[in-house]
Amino acid sequence: METNKLPFYKYQGTGNDFILIDNRSLTFPKNDTKLVARLCDRKFGIGADGLMLLEGDESSDFRMVYFNADGREGSMCGNGGRCMVDFAHHLGIITDTTTFMAVDGLHTAQWEPGYVQLQMQDVADIKEKPQYIFLDTGSPHHVQLVEDIEAFDVRGEGRKLRYGLYGESGSNINFVQQLSDSTFAVRTYERGVEAETLSCGTGVTAVALGMHNLGKTRKDTITLKTMGGILEVGFKLTEAGYSDITLKGPVSRVYEGIIEI
Repeated sequence: METNKLPFYKYQGTGNDFILIDNRSLTFPKNDTKLVARLCDRKFGIGADGLMLLEGDESSDFRMVYFNADGREGSMCGNGGRCMVDFAHHLGIITDTTTFMAVDGLHTAQWEPGYVQLQMQDVADIKEKPQYIFLDTGSPHHVQLVEDIEAFDVRGEGRKLRYGLYGESGSNINFVQQLSDSTFAVRTYERGVEAETLSCGTGVTAVALGMHNLGKTRKDTITLKTMGGILEVGFKLTEAGYSDITLKGPVSRVYEGIIEI
C-alpha cells in the first residue's frame, strides 16, 4: 500500500460483480469510504456492485469483509461469498471445502471448477403481509409477487419501497414471477448499490424460502432465474424454521489488475 498501487481481482457470480482484494496483510484502508466507493464506480474506478477483502481468521480458513458500492460496510452477500470462496481457492488457501467467517457468522462452502455451493444461515422468522413478505437471509429482503416481471419498473418501484417502507436503513427489494412449480424469475433492487443488480444471492434465497412459506411450491430445491443467470437454492423445513439452506451457482474470475489509489 506504501506504493499507492493496489492489486485487485474482478469476479462475477451470475452478473453480480465484485472487486476482491487479498488483505491478509491488513494494509487496506477500510475506513476510507470514499476510496471504496471510487473503486466501485463504473466510470471513475474499476466498477462493481461491491468490494470484498479476504483476511485471516483464527477460527476458520479466512474472513470475508464486504462493502457496498456506496463505500459502507454491508451485510451478508451470497454471491459475494461464493466469489470469495473461488478467490480463496485461487490463492491456494482452500481445496474443495471450506469454512469461513462473514459478518453474519460462520459459513461452509463446497468448491468445484466454475461453481460454488454456499451454506446460508438458518431462517426462523418470515413475516407475511397482505402484499409482500419480509425475511432476513443474512441481509434484509422484501419479497413481492408481480405479473410480467420483464416489463416491471424495478428501479422506480424498488426505490420507493426501499426508502418509503423501510426508511434510511432500508431493505433489498425483490420482485418475483412464478414460472413453474419450482422455478421463479427474480429481479432485485439492492440497497447500497441503489439500483437493480443482475443477481442477488441472499435475495434469491429469500425468494425460495418465501415462496415455499406461502405455499407456492412444495419443492425443497428451487430454481431462480435472474437477469444474470440461474441459481439454485435448497433447504429443509423444520419445526424451528428453515435449515440446511444452500445457494449454488456459477462464478468466474473475470480479470486481475493493479490500480493506483
